[in-house]
Amino acid sequence: MDYRECKLCPRQCGVDRSAGETGFCGCPDTALVAKTMLHKWEEPVLAGSGGSGAVFFGGCSLGCAYCQNREISAKPTGTAMDSAQLRQAMEELISQGAENIDLVTPTQFLPTVIPALQPKLPVPVVYNCGGYEAVDTLRQLDGLVDIYLPDMKYADGSLALQLSGAEDYFSVASQAIWKMFRQVGPVQWQGKKLAKGVLIRHLILPGQVENSLKVLDWIGETFSPGDVLVSLMRQYTPIGALPAPFDRKITDEEYDAVLSWMYLNDLQGFTQEASASDTAFIPAF
Repeated sequence: MDYRECKLCPRQCGVDRSAGETGFCGCPDTALVAKTMLHKWEEPVLAGSGGSGAVFFGGCSLGCAYCQNREISAKPTGTAMDSAQLRQAMEELISQGAENIDLVTPTQFLPTVIPALQPKLPVPVVYNCGGYEAVDTLRQLDGLVDIYLPDMKYADGSLALQLSGAEDYFSVASQAIWKMFRQVGPVQWQGKKLAKGVLIRHLILPGQVENSLKVLDWIGETFSPGDVLVSLMRQYTPIGALPAPFDRKITDEEYDAVLSWMYLNDLQGFTQEASASDTAFIPAF
């Protein structure tokens, strides 16, 4: 795996990033780390008492119009690091008490990330991504990732095209998440902390309850109860000039409707308070 003829993500750009070419993500062939921090606001089974050791990478292969991290994702930014420097940054987070190493949007830099994960770190490795992942790329992570933390954003292809430029999102993400599950298996616990498994996040979008219900239906139909966890997120915050209905937060009625459907599908996991949509929870990059 390298940056030549890059096909790390489903965009399959095929550009030679080692020669200075850039594809959809606009990223170079050097990993860009925008921020490292002890992240206290991840799900409780991840953050624990010490916080997740978050490593935020610049750039993204999805490019959602409402991305809360667009300051670093829309235009790739960060400190250039090689594998040795990235390993050192991870070990520093662990020395500060990190419960895990939380790789946030790392796919576009996997040729640098993978060597940094070897030998195995003494804490779980979390792969925090948008769910839009190439199965062939995920195969390279087998044995290196303990916890997959993917989004499942859309069941509606037209919505995925409008907001993320990825009409094939559902077919790609559903195959990717199944592959993740096949790698790490059903959730495993270490006390109250998640030690291994898949935790699927779903962000409810304003005016798109039907999309959310279909996403939850897919999870319920694909996995047995308790095999995966679900994090139902109400933190949508309008970013920039977005058209209606995406220019507002979700309503209590929208959240309650989706939450009821989550319970009807016998899905286990986490919910969010309305205060989660406060911009104060967005890391300062």
